[in-house]
Amino acid sequence: MSQKSADHLTRACPLCGKNDAAVFLQKKDLHLVQCKNCSMIFANPVPTEMASGSFYNELHAPFYLSPDKLESDYASVRFERELRLFRRFCKSGNVLDVGCSTGAFLFQLQNYFPENYEVLGTDVSQPAFEYAKSRGVKIVNESSLDFDFGEKRFDAITFWAVMEHLVNPKEFLNKAASLLKSGSHCFILVPNMKSLAVRILGGKYRYILPEHVNYFTPRTLKEFSQMQPALEIVAGGSMHFNPLVIWQDWRSGGEYASDEARAALLKRTTSYKQNPLLKPVKWVYKGAEKFLSAMNLADNLFLVLRKK
Repeated sequence: MSQKSADHLTRACPLCGKNDAAVFLQKKDLHLVQCKNCSMIFANPVPTEMASGSFYNELHAPFYLSPDKLESDYASVRFERELRLFRRFCKSGNVLDVGCSTGAFLFQLQNYFPENYEVLGTDVSQPAFEYAKSRGVKIVNESSLDFDFGEKRFDAITFWAVMEHLVNPKEFLNKAASLLKSGSHCFILVPNMKSLAVRILGGKYRYILPEHVNYFTPRTLKEFSQMQPALEIVAGGSMHFNPLVIWQDWRSGGEYASDEARAALLKRTTSYKQNPLLKPVKWVYKGAEKFLSAMNLADNLFLVLRKK
């Protein structure tokens, strides 16, 4: 059970619902706790604006709508891993991207496979909604929990870097299960609290930040997905690795990375991926990422769930 004060929301564990947690980490005004019952790590308390979604109306302007971020998100290499994973399980059909932000994943999906998919995104941020529309992405400016989809059902629902932002993630997973066709798939991608980066950096890691309220490990993400009995795990693992983040965050002394710095690094990383002269370096990088992925030490965890 959650309780509200004037400006903060006190949460029960988002995984097991218990109210018995111990301090895990404090980073400036961010308080992370760990449930004594299930070991889930989560922020508690959190600002009430996180639950309402109003937080993201302001955040999108300096970061998600920055030129560097948009250029990187809409670059052809941006979602190559996610698209590869997605295409393994969904070759065509109706796709819902929950928390689609500026619509870049759906844009890429339509760009590469224009005849295969009918897409729809949802996001609570008005600025993100307006930008996605300007790029031709079909989107509704509302939470997927509140939007009435009528009789429409989907062949795939994606949560790319979304579950870590949600105060009530189980409700979103339950809604997704109700919207999927039988045999269709749900894709979840979240930061990995057991990654090499976290093991090296601890609280210095830039993705331990106020807008992330849930922090998953391979075990807690698996247990989270199993709380929805209509869904079964068909694939899982870890992906992505950015050594530049480790280097920059190690030097930061635990300060939050600024919006400008985060966007600039994303643009820099994207340019490296697109540079043909760095092909030998990319082979080494891919080898390192493959090794970390096999050990579940890459930056992000993913699960693919199928509706029974």
